[in-house]
Amino acid sequence: MKKVFKQIISSMKIDEVNNQTTPDDLIEDQEGKKNISPSLNKNEEEFNAVFDKTFDFKIEKVLVGNSEGLILYLSTMVDAQAIKEAIRPALVVAHKKQETISSSSDLKLFQKEYLPSQNVVDVSYNHEVVWYILSGYTVLLVGGLSDGLAIMTTTTDKRSIDQSQTQTIIRGPQDSFTEVKTTNVSLLRRRIKNPHLKSENFIVGKDTQTSICMVYLDDVANDSIVNEVRKRIENISTNAVFDSGNVEEYLVDKVITPFPMIYHTDRPDAIAADIVEGKVAIVVDGSPFVLSTPVVFTDFFQVSEDYYQGFMMASMLRMLRYLAFLIALLLPSMYIGLTTFHHELIPTGLIVSIQAQREGVPFPAVVELLLMEITFEILREAGVRMPRVVGQTVSIVGALVIGQAAVEAGVVSHVLIIVVALTAMAGFVSPIYSFANATRLLRFALILITAALGLLGTLIGFLLIITHLCNLKSYGVPYLAPMGPLIMEDQKDVFVRLPMQVMQQRPNYLSAKADQKEDQKQPLPSLSKEEGS
Repeated sequence: MKKVFKQIISSMKIDEVNNQTTPDDLIEDQEGKKNISPSLNKNEEEFNAVFDKTFDFKIEKVLVGNSEGLILYLSTMVDAQAIKEAIRPALVVAHKKQETISSSSDLKLFQKEYLPSQNVVDVSYNHEVVWYILSGYTVLLVGGLSDGLAIMTTTTDKRSIDQSQTQTIIRGPQDSFTEVKTTNVSLLRRRIKNPHLKSENFIVGKDTQTSICMVYLDDVANDSIVNEVRKRIENISTNAVFDSGNVEEYLVDKVITPFPMIYHTDRPDAIAADIVEGKVAIVVDGSPFVLSTPVVFTDFFQVSEDYYQGFMMASMLRMLRYLAFLIALLLPSMYIGLTTFHHELIPTGLIVSIQAQREGVPFPAVVELLLMEITFEILREAGVRMPRVVGQTVSIVGALVIGQAAVEAGVVSHVLIIVVALTAMAGFVSPIYSFANATRLLRFALILITAALGLLGTLIGFLLIITHLCNLKSYGVPYLAPMGPLIMEDQKDVFVRLPMQVMQQRPNYLSAKADQKEDQKQPLPSLSKEEGS
């Protein structure tokens, strides 16, 4: 059995690839790069063949000075207004002046004179032309030259910055990330105005060519963590990336665990705070959820609002989240253990009431509990997947109607409805959805082991969970830090949140280059030529 389990684990390991996916993967002939042809007719035939059966691919013949040229673009990827206002007027003026463009240097002079304010890239190979067209650029080719210009005309259609839909707060910033990578990076830069904020770009996905950005403070983040994140991103081998969830499994340590090993959120302030502490953020183009690593267990009990209100209230709410986690994890299994195996631990009046309610119930307590838990999970999933207009109504009404009907029919007891409802509400307290999912999964495992061994099974299961947590690491950082190993200096922001004046040191478990969050203030340079003015 152990041998079979090892084979399963080994088959799940991710094969590492040494080469990063780049635009060069578009080259069909990997032995060499094909230069752009000086013949416009040949270029037109070749790129028409590449974009065959592509209705939005456009090739237009234009005049560039006194030479013929082509502009190539995808109409669904470019901003037509940008072509109309930037490129076409430049071509008209150059033609009126009869500019001579017969060499690469002439083309560069044309770009500097007529397209000075545009984001322009020189292209020399066919695969580069294809890459920039797919990226929303308009490519300009001139007859007789083996070079061209890729002019940025990407469409500006995107979802506006809105409130967070997954982690709502009452006090604090109300913006959230969008599906556009550049917008997300700008949201971070607005909060961290520091020249040490670095943003490295990678291209991942053979078919999708998705852009991924790694953001960190190079004077704070530990070099070994940054290098490891960079290495894992470069080693991603996949055909398609549509969301940060697609790359998350490639970035985590190779362990089998229900607990999330990377923090994800759509709140810019939360990611900015992680970066300032010394963590590394991963922004995936097309995803409104940004990843942050390394992660520890306590990160999933902290929310941004803890730092926007008084420390006493924040501390109380944080302890409430820990309590809710224990209730969501242990309450159903403890109910099974107490009512089935250990009646002596329940007060006499309460046990009489519970047994009186269960007198007509035809199922054992564990079957009764599993029946209601599975029913509630179905209702929750239905509420999420159904149209938003009716989903919430169906989940609430369904729970009330089914619960009341089950009690009246004698299928379940009243006290069980209370246990299931309290467990569900405690599960919703968790600020991170992926962590709440881990609690849901482990709850069923504890119910089954308790049904076999009683409260001893609950204790064994809980100890196994703690042992598993002690063995987890995220980029070399113990998952239970700073509780295990115990780091006294970091206890200021674990179960309680002490005043801001006390929390001036970055977490020790991150081994950040700069320990203090506030370095000694440096005088600002004078903005006036006259000293003292």
